[in-house]
Amino acid sequence: MQQRPVLKAEIREGVGKEKANKLRLKGLIPAIFYGPRTQTIPLVIDSKELAKALQTEAGENVLIDLDIRKGAQSDRKVVMLKDIQVDPLQRVTLHTDFYEVAMDEMVIVEVPVHLVGKPEGTKVGGILEQVRRVIEVQCLPGDIPKSIDIDVSALNIGDSIHVQEITVEKAKIISDTNFTIATVVPPAVEEKVAEVAAPEAVE
Repeated sequence: MQQRPVLKAEIREGVGKEKANKLRLKGLIPAIFYGPRTQTIPLVIDSKELAKALQTEAGENVLIDLDIRKGAQSDRKVVMLKDIQVDPLQRVTLHTDFYEVAMDEMVIVEVPVHLVGKPEGTKVGGILEQVRRVIEVQCLPGDIPKSIDIDVSALNIGDSIHVQEITVEKAKIISDTNFTIATVVPPAVEEKVAEVAAPEAVE
């Protein structure tokens, strides 16, 4: 089992926009910790330490050991990054939410879909379209897949792959199964020719 990254956090004293802005000027990020069986705790974390914790092979649903400190006291919790607010202009993190998880209880997460291979249909001019980019699954936190890899190499023009055709090891798919993940459509150039020909036919 891959070792979880450790992220240190200090309990935040005082809240409000002014205090939050002062923290950000120091390279710190306001955050909160919460869960179904714990009270909400305001925190402050180091922006560089957060970036380091997220640079793992666990994908978007990384599990983190959050080391919550107050003075000499320390309490470690297993969490997932539930939400992250980023300034659209400066591209700096403004706030994060950490959600506590129990390793023996199921969680519901969205897992990214990666298409693998070159479809047969694209070799004769077809275009591969990815309709769905995430699939919602239910599993134990330790079994969350980094991604769902789907082989599309056998697809010809007009062929599709649906959610109901795939399985995920140690996880249950809870997304709508009657949904297209990927399809190979005819060349777009044929559609453009048809559109140009239509007005002439009317005349």
